[in-house]
Order: sequence, then structure tokens, then C-alpha cells
Amino acid sequence: MTPAPPVRSTWHRPALAVLLLGTAVLYLWGLGASGWANAFYSAAAQAGSQSWKALFFGSSDAANAITVDKTPAALWVLGLSARLFGVNAWSVLVPQALMGVGSVWLLAAAVRRTSGPAAGLVAGLVLALTPVAALMFRFNNPDALLVLLLVAGAYCVVRALEKASPRWLALAGVAVGFGFLAKMLQAFLVLPAFALAYVVAAPVPLGKRLLHLLGALAATLVSAGWYLLVVALWPAASRPYIGGSQTNSLWELIFGYNGFGRITGDEVGSVGGGAGRGWGSTGLTRLFGSEMAGGIAWLLPAALLALGAGLWFTRRATCTDRSRAALLLWGGWLVVTALVFSYMGGIIHPYYTVALAPAVGALVGTAAVQLWRLRAQPAASGLLSGGVALTALTAYLVLSGSSWQPWLAPTVLVGGLMAAVALFFAAHLTRWAASLVAVFSLVVLLAGTSAYTLATAATTHSGAIPSAGPSSGFGGRFGGPGGPGGFGGGRGGGPGSLLSTTLPGTSLTALLQKDASHYRWTAATVLSNAAAGYQLAGGAPVMAVGGFNGTDPYPTLEQFQQYVASGQIHYFLGDGLAMQGNSGSDAAQQIAEWVASHFQSSTVDGVTVYDLTATV
Repeated sequence: MTPAPPVRSTWHRPALAVLLLGTAVLYLWGLGASGWANAFYSAAAQAGSQSWKALFFGSSDAANAITVDKTPAALWVLGLSARLFGVNAWSVLVPQALMGVGSVWLLAAAVRRTSGPAAGLVAGLVLALTPVAALMFRFNNPDALLVLLLVAGAYCVVRALEKASPRWLALAGVAVGFGFLAKMLQAFLVLPAFALAYVVAAPVPLGKRLLHLLGALAATLVSAGWYLLVVALWPAASRPYIGGSQTNSLWELIFGYNGFGRITGDEVGSVGGGAGRGWGSTGLTRLFGSEMAGGIAWLLPAALLALGAGLWFTRRATCTDRSRAALLLWGGWLVVTALVFSYMGGIIHPYYTVALAPAVGALVGTAAVQLWRLRAQPAASGLLSGGVALTALTAYLVLSGSSWQPWLAPTVLVGGLMAAVALFFAAHLTRWAASLVAVFSLVVLLAGTSAYTLATAATTHSGAIPSAGPSSGFGGRFGGPGGPGGFGGGRGGGPGSLLSTTLPGTSLTALLQKDASHYRWTAATVLSNAAAGYQLAGGAPVMAVGGFNGTDPYPTLEQFQQYVASGQIHYFLGDGLAMQGNSGSDAAQQIAEWVASHFQSSTVDGVTVYDLTATV
């Protein structure tokens, strides 16, 4: 494969504008229907709009009891948006959609510089039409910012490779460092690929390449580490408790619950309760399993085929060949991240796979255009034909057996096989006939993933674990997520739970709002999602006892008793749920039992309410 010069053809700008406009419409249309989406993060954005300290630390409430169980970069964006435009579903979700548009633009720009404008547009189109991307860029989890920053980092590496620029490489490190502040160690999964591409292909002596990489590593550590240093030096008594940790330590959160614990399965305080419990079987087929397939599987085999084909065609290229460098960059990103997701034994959710989508798009876009240019060679036409057939078969397996649009699976399969045959003989067709085959093949290539992406965008999603796809039942031979596209949400009586949030009824909301300004927290309740619903409805801080899982040792029973004695908490809500795993603290359960035995209860809108200002 030969690199295409990074020039703009006359059609490139209008085509890119259409792509970005279409992506914006796809990600913004009907966005408000998902309401608060993940209320856990929406409540933190609300807190950040009311308190600068809460914004900086990523607190769940404006009174700064406890943080979310992530580093807060994504919440900085959402909290600032809420400050500017008010606390509502649009101010929380629109920034996510714009991050999606930005990711598509940066990916198209990065691929264009190594493989030409057509490849860049195909890469961006594949990313935009990946179902899990449509899910996450219409949702308020930190993954949207993570993907944007990692694609920005890859773009900077591509620029650095052109002239061995240490400045561009350092900027890549800065992007990854801030990606760390969005979702911690997951951001570092791309670093081996970035380093490999530069050390192999940068057009300077090896010693300078290594020095440039050391500078980029320093930039990464500084851009990620400044926040860790501030938190470490900040007096613990004047900041919120670090949610997700058992020792009020950000370092423990990074390397434990949200770090190596995700690999080994040994996350103290986890909902799974220990290694190997509740997160599905591991192995190379995991990404094609029932939880993952609908979001990412569609073009994953084609991307791996593209990587192998690209490395074969560039096997005799010089070390500085930019096409091969791009393959090492995107292929390394895909392989390392896919292997980690496939074998990690701890908490993993299907939407994590959005981190694979840019690499899939880049590899497919690059290979599709380059192999088309080489279609006169039997090997290239065969690989191009085989890639389309493989994609059609993958889509058929994902879709088959589904109660959703049952006609689509056989249609995509038949169309894909027809396109594969036509592609094999495309070199012998007239120019116009070959162009029609190319367009038809691209349509078939994207038919399955596009249909599922549109269904994802048309479905409202809420709760802690959203799933890509339509709201109707789904399950193909690879398997697909059955049931609705998200967990929980809604309005009415009853408390929230570990993975869902229920907004309280009008009577309970009015009760929480009455005299709320007289208390530091208008209420306390076990589990962050339950607290989020009450806080979003009432607009006043609600303490999340025990954090997200109910297993964080904050507050202790003694601390809670002191808060109550000093009149800082008005109500305790709910019957008190036991901690959700077999590890971590049981302080939340102790508090719930103490409240039940010392305070009078009533039921309001189906929720048990204890007035902490009136003892039994």
C-alpha cells in the first residue's frame, strides 16, 4: 500500500461537511428524550454547577460528602455546561454529542494525512455509524470525552510522524494524560501503539526517537499527575471522600477498584464481590458475545483482516513509510484494547467497547480505499471481496434470530455476497460500472451497523449500564442484548437502586425542598443512584451513604451520628439496603439500622422517610 499525500481534493471539504452535519443530526436528534441518562453523573454535574469545590473534585453533591468513583475531567465539562445553560437534560447531553462530532472530524483528519481524503471520510463514517458510539455520544458517561481525547492523541502522533516533531508528540501525551483524568488507566491502553508507531517510523535516528518518546511520556505524566498531586496535598478533612476507595485515597481508586482490580477481578467493594463473579466468560470470542456484539462486532473482523492485509502489502516498505506507521498506530490500539477487554476478569460493561470504534474505523477506511486502488492485483481484489463477504456474514450472525426487522439479516447477507462477487471482478469493469460496485459495496458494508445505530439513536437510554440497539428484544447467533436499551429510570414512588434511578413523586419532592436551605444535606440515603434521583428532583444536596455500591466506608456510623447531632441532615430515605457485595465496608448498613431504631418513619410516595430531627 502506498501513502496518499495529505492534499484536499475539490470534493473533500463539502463531503466532510456533510459527514459532520449528518453526525451532528444523528447524535443530537431527540436527545432530550433520555432525560438525565445516567443520573449518577447528572447529579454530579448539578453539584458542580452549584459548588466550585464539587466541580473540581467531582462530588456527587454540592455539600461535598463523597465523589463519584472516577477522576472528574468529564464532569468538568458537564458541570461547566450546567453552569452556563442551567441544569437540564440538554446541558448535560449536548456536550457529549459534540464530542462525538469532534471525534469523527479528528479521525477523518488523521486518516486523511496517511491514506488520503476518501479513506478519512470512510473512517469517520464508520465511527459515526458504530452503534456503541451512537450510544455513548448520546449519553453522559465519561467514555465520550475519553474517546475524543484518544483520537486527538492519535492525530497528534500522525502529525509527529511526518517530520519527527517532538512538539506534536508531546501534545499527544497531553491528550492521553487528560484522557486519564476522564477514565484513568484505560486511557493508557493506546500508549504502546503510539510508542511503537513512532519508534519504528519517525524520520530521525533512533536515539532522537527515544528522547522524543521520553518527552512525550513526561508530558503525559504531568498532564495526568498534576491533579493527583493536588488531591494528595489537599487536607482530607476539607475535601469530599474519594468514592470507590476504602481508604479515602485517589491512588487506591486508580490502581485498585478502577485499575488492576478490573484486570484481576479483585475489586474491593465491587458489586461483583470478587474475581470471576458476574462479568461473563473471558476469551477471544467475548467481543462477539451476547453483551458486546450489537455494539461493536459488525466491522471488527473486517478491521482485523484490514490490519493483516495492510501489514502484508507494506512488508517491504521503508521504516519511515507512513502507511505502515498508521497501521501500527491503529492496529496496535485495536489489538491491545481488544485483548484487555477480552480477558479482564473484573467489572466490564458493553459500552466500554466504544474505545475500539476509532481504530476499527481507521483500519476499515484505510484498507477499503487502498485495496480498491490496487484492485487490479488478484490478491487485493480477493481481500477486498473477502472483507465485504466477512462483514455481511458478521452482520447476518448478529442480526439472525432477532425479532427486530427479521428481513434485514438475509438481505444484508445476500447483498454482501453479491457485492463480494462484483468486487472480485471490479478491475475488469468500466469506470462507471466499477464506481457503482464501489458505492453498492460501501452501502452493504455499512448496512447492518447503520440500521442498528439508527435504532440505538431512536431508543431512550438511562441507568448505569446502557446497551446499544433497539428497545425490542434482541438475540442473534452471536447473541445480543435482550430487553430495553437501558436500565431503570422513570418517575414515581419507590427508591432508586444500584443501577437505576427513580425520580421521586411530587409530595416527596416538596418535602425535600421544604426548609432545604437550613441543612447541609436535605437528606441522606444508601447508594449513589438513589441519592441522585432525590437530588435532581429537589435541587438540594443529598448524601450518598456508602457511595455507588453502598460499600464505601463513608460516612462511618460515628460521623453520621455527629452530622445528625449537629443538625446537618434533615431526612434519611429508604429502608436501608444491605451492601451489594461480600467485600468493602458495612458502614452503610450500620447507619441504616441505627436510623431505623432511633427515628420515627413515615411513607411518602412509596418511600420510607425518617425525620432525623425527631427521635422516637
